[in-house]
Amino acid sequence: MTSLSLMGWFNGGEYARIEELSSPRENHTRKISVLPLVFLIFYEVSGGPFGVEDTVHAAGPLLALLGFLVFAVIWSVPEALITAEMGTMFPENSGYVVWVSSALGPFWGFQQGWMKWLSGVIDNALYPVLFLDYLKSGIPALGSGVPRTISTWGLTVVLTCLNYRGLTIVGTVAVFLGVFSLLPFVVMGFLSIPDLKPSRWCVANLDDTDWNLYLNTLFWNLNYWDSISTLAGEVENPRRTLPRALFYALILVVLGYFFPLLIGTGAVPLNRELWTDGYFSDIAEIVGGVWLRWWLQAAAAMSNMGMFVAEMSSDSFQLLGMAERGMLPEFFGKRSRYGTPIIGILFSASGVILLSWLSFQEIVAAENFLYCFGMILEFVAFILLRMKHPNASRPYKIPGGIAVAVAICIPPTILIFVVLALSTNKILLISLIAVVIGLVMQPCLKVLEERGWLKFSVRYELQDLHNQDSIPFFVG
Repeated sequence: MTSLSLMGWFNGGEYARIEELSSPRENHTRKISVLPLVFLIFYEVSGGPFGVEDTVHAAGPLLALLGFLVFAVIWSVPEALITAEMGTMFPENSGYVVWVSSALGPFWGFQQGWMKWLSGVIDNALYPVLFLDYLKSGIPALGSGVPRTISTWGLTVVLTCLNYRGLTIVGTVAVFLGVFSLLPFVVMGFLSIPDLKPSRWCVANLDDTDWNLYLNTLFWNLNYWDSISTLAGEVENPRRTLPRALFYALILVVLGYFFPLLIGTGAVPLNRELWTDGYFSDIAEIVGGVWLRWWLQAAAAMSNMGMFVAEMSSDSFQLLGMAERGMLPEFFGKRSRYGTPIIGILFSASGVILLSWLSFQEIVAAENFLYCFGMILEFVAFILLRMKHPNASRPYKIPGGIAVAVAICIPPTILIFVVLALSTNKILLISLIAVVIGLVMQPCLKVLEERGWLKFSVRYELQDLHNQDSIPFFVG
């Protein structure tokens, strides 16, 4: 699919003729515009090519390069398109939770929220660890022991405080970090031109491919497009801003993976054993010298900071959105003077600290498993809402009817079952325990509500498809 035709899908979709829509939120802070939103999506999904080295290690250059193009088409594009339609249909902070709740009922909406929040927190536990991994070559004390533990917790606290200060600040920081993180690869690209050998891009060996590592790495680096939906309530004119931001972010993410891999695999002789996390810094030194290596390592460290603040924003605002929908106790909806969800931030930060003991591979596999469950519910909700509420207001709508909606969901669903099938027994057990906790938690919260031990409430202006097939986003 060309960028021109893809832009047509995002910007040329069917827009309902309705008045300019705002998102249902109090005017606590300035809403975020297109550019900060693009980089927030960029950091939700990617953060740059740091961590993609394992695709070359697992499958060689050819499959690595093809993987990021093919997966972008069969996974990222459908997920981004669905997020554009559903996110503008429900421009509120509960995001994918209200999608599933509106289609399948509040019980499954809660399960969606639990699994997605947990997978996001598991994902976020990785970034302070990776940040320190990039610094330990210069500061060996950060490699293990008490100094590493204290640094991990301290970094989590500092970045959590940044989230507390407001989403506008987080968006501005994301733009700065995004430019800083990608610039060294642009420089490396120009410097590598004399050394590029296209024949190196075509190396592949299907008999020597670690499919589990390959697919999990691709999946991890190309998912989470729907995470931005939990910030839809904070977006300026989400009806047009969200689809445009998703389109621009999709281009940025794919190019941010493909060209560094093209440079790295084409500029140096292939040794698959060396292609592990952090190998791009070695390539930078080979191509440009020690100064470029240090720049790239700093960019990698800063990128992990960007991914952390973006992920925590989505996770914490999701909890606020669930409270506004009456799925969580009312105190989760409390905002700070900066408009940020205080309790959501504290819960998300606590989860990050508790899960920081997991290894990189376990984090990726565990979050992928939970994320897959959540995506299945999203695809089902997307199709059911098209069938049950065809006339509901959709400010942005993917062209086509039910057949197109089903066709869009088929390739990523097949991919989901492949990823699930390749999971280890340990990850399967951990993930199923997490799912069971969610199944038990929701009825327990209902009991606490019925006994008056916890207070729940629903914001009156939120859309309810069960009461009316097509209603305005605000009442009164």
